[in-house]
Amino acid sequence: MLRHLMRKTAGWLAMIVVATNVTYVLAAWFLDPRANYKETRPVRSEAEIDQALAPYNLDPRVPLVDRWWHWINDVVLHFDWGRSPVGSSVNAEIGFRVLVSGHLVTAATLLSVLVGVGLSVSTASRQYGWWDRITQLVSVFLFNVPAAVAALAVVLLGIWLNQGLGLRFLYVAGEKSPTVEGGLLPTLVDRLQHLALPTLSLTLLGYVGYHLTQRTLLLDAIGSDFVRTARATGLTRAQAIRRHALRASLIPTATSVAFGIPAVFTGAVITETVFGWNGMGQYFIQTIGKNDVHGAVAVAAFGAAMTAIGAILADIAVVLLDPRVRVS
Repeated sequence: MLRHLMRKTAGWLAMIVVATNVTYVLAAWFLDPRANYKETRPVRSEAEIDQALAPYNLDPRVPLVDRWWHWINDVVLHFDWGRSPVGSSVNAEIGFRVLVSGHLVTAATLLSVLVGVGLSVSTASRQYGWWDRITQLVSVFLFNVPAAVAALAVVLLGIWLNQGLGLRFLYVAGEKSPTVEGGLLPTLVDRLQHLALPTLSLTLLGYVGYHLTQRTLLLDAIGSDFVRTARATGLTRAQAIRRHALRASLIPTATSVAFGIPAVFTGAVITETVFGWNGMGQYFIQTIGKNDVHGAVAVAAFGAAMTAIGAILADIAVVLLDPRVRVS
């Protein structure tokens, strides 16, 4: 198992290196950092703009190969991913925004898995009953709701609850309040108040896939020989599902969750935009809009690294859940 993971890790590392360098070349070709200065007043000449970009390794007069060599040396030797066209550090932006997106999407992912898998077990043991039909109807409806619509509906719900109770206990914008004082507890409460609505929005859309997929997998597993054998020993249908069918059917879901790790840290673009969270998703859109070559490459590299971690965790999950893989 260890040798297998080492081979997989080496392959993914090679993929990350290649993908990151290709992304740098493409970003340097298609993004024009000079555009950030053309609307400034007083108007600068092309030479002045190029001179302003030179300290950030973005001067278009320098050959692309030379810019790439300088950039890759900074990354390898100093883990410095460069500067934006206006001089801000990419490392600082990434470090801050990863935590913001991580807090938001991790909570939503965990809740989505728990709700989705829990509903699938509940409905599979009562197939075609009223509870099964209602939950399927709700899930199919939510599956077709756009993320922006769901986020705006949650915002309106939060405003309505605040107005109805006469309290402002749910916040619809930002990840924290700038004026919170009093130590750890007030800060934690404030963060949770800001976290509640965007987490609800992501959970409403995220649990649907786990619910519908896991329900189908469970129903297939229920008809298997090992589940029928378990039923023959005296277990009820619900007990056989929880003790035997669930573990076998969880393998595709565990793999899906592992590959969802990149989304945890690369952010949820629409939800972050609606709720005003300065996370990775919003940052990626900003890097493209501001022609930030180094920022766009750093986000792409980070996403590739998270994908590699997800793939490795998916392999580990399969080994833990499927004894046939361990035997082989």
